[in-house]
Amino acid sequence: MKEVDYMAVADKAMKQIKKGAFLTVRSGEKLNTMTIGWATIGFVWKKPIFMIAVRDSRHTFGIIEEAVDFTVSVPSGDMKAAVMFCGTKSGRDYDKFKECRLNTADGRKTASPIIDIPGIHFECRIVFKAPMDPVYLDQTYEDLYPEKDYHTLYFGEILDCYEF
Repeated sequence: MKEVDYMAVADKAMKQIKKGAFLTVRSGEKLNTMTIGWATIGFVWKKPIFMIAVRDSRHTFGIIEEAVDFTVSVPSGDMKAAVMFCGTKSGRDYDKFKECRLNTADGRKTASPIIDIPGIHFECRIVFKAPMDPVYLDQTYEDLYPEKDYHTLYFGEILDCYEF
């Protein structure tokens, strides 16, 4: 495991996130992972921040709403099948960890674990969340929400960033 500066790996991470990465959240006994393809990494409120978006129709939404943190595991190897499964199947209906043979490893600074795979791992503490108000959404993006299931944006302070 190698500690890395979050901004030094941000471009590499974002290129992979466009293809899919794993958002993992734990709240008490509830645990789920899902695929994310939209995110941003930056600096807000004088802190390193990882912003993710979760639709309120997703199973993960119910967990992250109760959680204090989340992790993002950005795979470096071929995880296409698992990324596809976790992005198209609900944790309500499937144990994604079992179905995709995904193992977790304890977060070093979060209650939410990481997916134990080679890649870049971000451990984040939720510092702000805001549901999208479609009134403020540019109408050219409205076609991304045919079911009107808008995202809630979660801003996580990056507490740890490493790769293996």
